[in-house]
Amino acid sequence: MSGRQAGAARIEIIGAPIEVGTSEPGALMGPAALRTAGLVRTLADLGHAVADLGDVVPGCPAEARGLPAVAAWTRVLSERVGASLAGGALPVVIGGDHSLSLGSVDGVLRHREGTGRPLFVLWLDAHADFNTPQTSPSGNIHGMPLAALCGEPGFEGLFAQGPRPLLDPGRIHLFGLRSIDAGERALVTDRHVGVTDMRAIDEFGVVAPLRRVLERVAAAGGHLHVSLDIDFLDPGIAPGVGTTVPGGATFREAHLIMEMLHDSGLVGSLDVVELNPFLDERGRSARVLVELVASLFGRRILDRPTPVIEAVPRDPTP
Repeated sequence: MSGRQAGAARIEIIGAPIEVGTSEPGALMGPAALRTAGLVRTLADLGHAVADLGDVVPGCPAEARGLPAVAAWTRVLSERVGASLAGGALPVVIGGDHSLSLGSVDGVLRHREGTGRPLFVLWLDAHADFNTPQTSPSGNIHGMPLAALCGEPGFEGLFAQGPRPLLDPGRIHLFGLRSIDAGERALVTDRHVGVTDMRAIDEFGVVAPLRRVLERVAAAGGHLHVSLDIDFLDPGIAPGVGTTVPGGATFREAHLIMEMLHDSGLVGSLDVVELNPFLDERGRSARVLVELVASLFGRRILDRPTPVIEAVPRDPTP
């Protein structure tokens, strides 16, 4: 495709081959699988200026585990995402387990501090990821990023030294939730985190709940960070994940969400997380994720100004 289309973005792809936040091996292969499935080429074909910055390298030994290892990833990702935003690019962080969002969201928070634009987070996930070390049944940090970003106790030393901006839990919206632990349920309720669970989606669809989220972000002049966990989708569509929960979003529901996000013009940063190619079926999950990201960045069958195609042609006779 020659030239850039109107409304095209400057996108920077940041690989985060991290799996220290989970006990299931394989997520570190996620960035390579998304690239192999054509992520960079697909976005470029849509007219965007795409730069693949490669994979970040944390400053810790390869065998490091636990909070010290996650802290190293968090700091380097925060710096890289902040640099992308400062340079006017839209960062797309591809992973890797969901603990990478500690770094990506922290980077957005630090960049947004002092700009007057509040940060909102749309968390497309089967899980709430609002556990703390005290509430988590598994101890896996990929189930804790939102609690840590909001300043819950138990995460000392995780972020860069000095004061840091905290994520406002009232500006988080969990979308597609269908699995939550007892301890994090209490925290989500007490902190007034927004929730649209799969029961609500079953009853009302995705349009009305998502539209309310987007209207709130737009009214506040906010920056919307989207974090897309592959387990948001039903595992029948995308099996390449270590935390499958039946009853997730359908293929068409997910594409509609992405199309609405694109139409809103509010998305300023994106995570794509928890792809585990070791558990996938011939690259199927990676291809689905690439298609969803393409929808978020403008791929559609018809542009909206095109007249609606009628199912039955009109009778040409007056």
